Amino acid sequence: MSDVKRLSTPLNDEAVAGLKAGDNVLISGVIYTGRDAAHKKLADLIAAGQALPFDLRGQVIFYVGPTPARPGKPIGSAGPTTSYRMDAYAPKLHELGLKASIGKGSRSAEVKEALKKNKAVYLAVTGGAAALVSQSIRRAEVVAYPELGPEAIQRLEVQDFPAQVINDMYGGDIYEEGRKKYERK
Repeated sequence: MSDVKRLSTPLNDEAVAGLKAGDNVLISGVIYTGRDAAHKKLADLIAAGQALPFDLRGQVIFYVGPTPARPGKPIGSAGPTTSYRMDAYAPKLHELGLKASIGKGSRSAEVKEALKKNKAVYLAVTGGAAALVSQSIRRAEVVAYPELGPEAIQRLEVQDFPAQVINDMYGGDIYEEGRKKYERK
Protein backbone atom coordinates (compact mmCIF):
# COMPACT_ATOMS: atom_id res chain seq x y z
CA MET A 1 0.00 0.00 0.00
CA SER A 2 1.26 3.46 -0.82
CA ASP A 3 0.99 6.86 0.77
CA VAL A 4 -2.19 8.81 0.20
CA LYS A 5 -2.32 10.68 -3.10
CA ARG A 6 -4.29 13.90 -3.40
CA LEU A 7 -6.39 14.44 -6.51
CA SER A 8 -8.18 17.58 -7.69
CA THR A 9 -10.98 17.39 -10.22
CA PRO A 10 -11.37 17.53 -13.10
CA LEU A 11 -8.78 14.80 -13.65
CA ASN A 12 -6.38 14.77 -16.57
CA ASP A 13 -4.29 12.02 -18.19
CA GLU A 14 -1.24 12.95 -16.12
CA ALA A 15 -3.10 12.59 -12.80
CA VAL A 16 -4.56 9.23 -13.86
CA ALA A 17 -1.17 8.00 -15.13
CA GLY A 18 0.27 8.56 -11.64
CA LEU A 19 -2.20 6.15 -10.03
CA LYS A 20 -1.62 2.45 -9.45
CA ALA A 21 -3.95 -0.27 -8.17
CA GLY A 22 -3.78 -0.17 -4.37
CA ASP A 23 -3.15 3.58 -4.07
CA ASN A 24 -5.23 5.40 -1.50
CA VAL A 25 -6.52 8.76 -2.71
CA LEU A 26 -8.24 11.85 -1.32
CA ILE A 27 -10.31 13.69 -3.93
CA SER A 28 -11.17 17.37 -3.75
CA GLY A 29 -13.30 19.31 -6.21
CA VAL A 30 -16.47 18.25 -8.01
CA ILE A 31 -17.71 14.71 -8.55
CA TYR A 32 -21.07 13.58 -9.92
CA THR A 33 -23.44 10.88 -8.72
CA GLY A 34 -25.16 8.33 -10.91
CA ARG A 35 -26.66 4.89 -10.64
CA ASP A 36 -28.45 2.45 -12.95
CA ALA A 37 -31.44 4.57 -13.97
CA ALA A 38 -29.35 7.69 -14.54
CA HIS A 39 -26.81 5.72 -16.59
CA LYS A 40 -29.63 4.37 -18.77
CA LYS A 41 -30.84 7.93 -19.40
CA LEU A 42 -27.29 9.05 -20.29
CA ALA A 43 -26.95 6.09 -22.68
CA ASP A 44 -30.25 7.02 -24.35
CA LEU A 45 -29.06 10.62 -24.84
CA ILE A 46 -25.76 9.40 -26.32
CA ALA A 47 -27.59 7.02 -28.69
CA ALA A 48 -29.86 9.87 -29.80
CA GLY A 49 -26.89 12.19 -30.37
CA GLN A 50 -28.15 14.62 -27.74
CA ALA A 51 -26.16 16.67 -25.23
CA LEU A 52 -25.51 15.22 -21.80
CA PRO A 53 -26.48 17.15 -18.65
CA PHE A 54 -22.79 17.71 -17.84
CA ASP A 55 -19.50 17.47 -19.72
CA LEU A 56 -17.94 14.07 -18.98
CA ARG A 57 -14.38 15.11 -19.86
CA GLY A 58 -12.13 14.74 -16.82
CA GLN A 59 -15.02 13.91 -14.51
CA VAL A 60 -15.60 11.37 -11.75
CA ILE A 61 -18.91 9.54 -11.22
CA PHE A 62 -19.76 8.12 -7.79
CA TYR A 63 -22.22 5.21 -7.92
CA VAL A 64 -24.43 6.26 -5.00
CA GLY A 65 -28.04 6.91 -4.07
CA PRO A 66 -27.62 9.02 -0.93
CA THR A 67 -30.17 9.22 1.84
CA PRO A 68 -31.94 12.54 2.42
CA ALA A 69 -29.89 15.25 4.10
CA ARG A 70 -30.45 16.01 7.75
CA PRO A 71 -31.04 19.65 8.66
CA GLY A 72 -27.87 21.69 8.19
CA LYS A 73 -26.13 18.97 6.17
CA PRO A 74 -25.61 18.91 2.39
CA ILE A 75 -26.31 15.17 2.06
CA GLY A 76 -27.30 12.09 4.03
CA SER A 77 -25.45 8.82 4.20
CA ALA A 78 -23.57 8.26 0.93
CA GLY A 79 -22.51 4.64 0.54
CA PRO A 80 -21.34 3.17 -2.76
CA THR A 81 -23.53 0.85 -4.78
CA THR A 82 -22.39 -2.27 -6.62
CA SER A 83 -20.48 -1.14 -9.69
CA TYR A 84 -21.09 -4.04 -12.06
CA ARG A 85 -24.62 -2.73 -12.58
CA MET A 86 -23.09 0.18 -14.54
CA ASP A 87 -20.71 -2.02 -16.56
CA ALA A 88 -22.91 -1.96 -19.68
CA TYR A 89 -22.63 1.84 -19.80
CA ALA A 90 -19.15 2.57 -18.43
CA PRO A 91 -17.03 1.88 -21.56
CA LYS A 92 -18.94 4.47 -23.62
CA LEU A 93 -18.75 7.05 -20.83
CA HIS A 94 -14.98 6.51 -20.56
CA GLU A 95 -14.71 6.88 -24.33
CA LEU A 96 -16.41 10.29 -23.96
CA GLY A 97 -13.86 11.43 -21.37
CA LEU A 98 -14.96 10.10 -17.96
CA LYS A 99 -11.71 9.65 -15.99
CA ALA A 100 -12.90 7.77 -12.91
CA SER A 101 -15.82 5.98 -11.35
CA ILE A 102 -16.29 5.17 -7.69
CA GLY A 103 -18.28 2.24 -6.33
CA LYS A 104 -17.77 -1.16 -4.75
CA GLY A 105 -17.05 -4.58 -6.15
CA SER A 106 -15.28 -5.89 -9.23
CA ARG A 107 -15.63 -4.65 -12.82
CA SER A 108 -16.05 -6.57 -16.07
CA ALA A 109 -13.25 -7.29 -18.53
CA GLU A 110 -14.85 -4.75 -20.91
CA VAL A 111 -14.69 -1.98 -18.32
CA LYS A 112 -11.07 -2.83 -17.44
CA GLU A 113 -10.17 -2.67 -21.14
CA ALA A 114 -11.95 0.70 -21.46
CA LEU A 115 -9.91 2.02 -18.53
CA LYS A 116 -6.67 1.09 -20.30
CA LYS A 117 -7.81 2.41 -23.67
CA ASN A 118 -9.11 5.72 -22.31
CA LYS A 119 -6.62 6.39 -19.51
CA ALA A 120 -9.09 6.10 -16.65
CA VAL A 121 -9.36 4.42 -13.24
CA TYR A 122 -11.91 2.64 -11.09
CA LEU A 123 -11.95 3.57 -7.41
CA ALA A 124 -13.74 1.94 -4.51
CA VAL A 125 -15.13 3.14 -1.24
CA THR A 126 -15.55 0.65 1.54
CA GLY A 127 -19.12 -0.48 1.90
CA GLY A 128 -20.41 0.41 5.36
CA ALA A 129 -18.43 3.66 5.47
CA ALA A 130 -21.31 5.76 4.12
CA ALA A 131 -21.54 8.10 7.10
CA LEU A 132 -17.78 8.69 7.01
CA VAL A 133 -17.77 9.33 3.25
CA SER A 134 -20.63 11.82 3.55
CA GLN A 135 -18.49 13.95 5.88
CA SER A 136 -16.23 14.83 2.92
CA ILE A 137 -19.18 16.18 0.89
CA ARG A 138 -19.48 19.94 1.32
CA ARG A 139 -22.32 20.68 -1.12
CA ALA A 140 -24.83 18.64 -3.14
CA GLU A 141 -27.04 19.88 -5.96
CA VAL A 142 -29.32 17.91 -8.30
CA VAL A 143 -28.28 18.64 -11.91
CA ALA A 144 -30.36 16.07 -13.83
CA TYR A 145 -33.28 13.67 -13.48
CA PRO A 146 -34.86 14.91 -10.22
CA GLU A 147 -37.70 12.46 -10.89
CA LEU A 148 -35.27 9.66 -9.94
CA GLY A 149 -35.20 10.85 -6.33
CA PRO A 150 -32.01 9.68 -4.59
CA GLU A 151 -30.79 8.27 -7.92
CA ALA A 152 -30.88 11.69 -9.62
CA ILE A 153 -27.54 12.96 -10.91
CA GLN A 154 -26.06 15.29 -8.32
CA ARG A 155 -23.06 17.58 -8.48
CA LEU A 156 -21.08 17.10 -5.27
CA GLU A 157 -18.40 19.43 -4.01
CA VAL A 158 -16.01 17.27 -2.01
CA GLN A 159 -12.96 17.80 0.12
CA ASP A 160 -10.62 14.89 0.91
CA PHE A 161 -13.10 12.28 -0.33
CA PRO A 162 -11.44 8.92 0.56
CA ALA A 163 -11.15 6.13 -2.01
CA GLN A 164 -8.77 3.43 -3.20
CA VAL A 165 -7.63 2.65 -6.73
CA ILE A 166 -8.91 -0.81 -7.64
CA ASN A 167 -8.23 -0.82 -11.39
CA ASP A 168 -5.59 1.42 -12.93
CA MET A 169 -4.99 2.36 -16.57
CA TYR A 170 -2.18 -0.22 -16.81
CA GLY A 171 -4.39 -3.24 -16.15
CA GLY A 172 -3.62 -3.43 -12.43
CA ASP A 173 -6.41 -4.93 -10.32
CA ILE A 174 -5.98 -5.00 -6.55
CA TYR A 175 -8.82 -7.53 -6.15
CA GLU A 176 -7.10 -10.00 -8.50
CA GLU A 177 -3.73 -9.38 -6.84
CA GLY A 178 -5.27 -10.08 -3.43
CA ARG A 179 -6.91 -13.30 -4.58
CA LYS A 180 -3.64 -14.55 -6.08
CA LYS A 181 -1.90 -14.22 -2.72
CA TYR A 182 -4.26 -16.76 -1.19
CA GLU A 183 -4.78 -19.20 -4.05
CA ARG A 184 -3.73 -22.75 -3.41
CA LYS A 185 -1.11 -23.88 -5.84
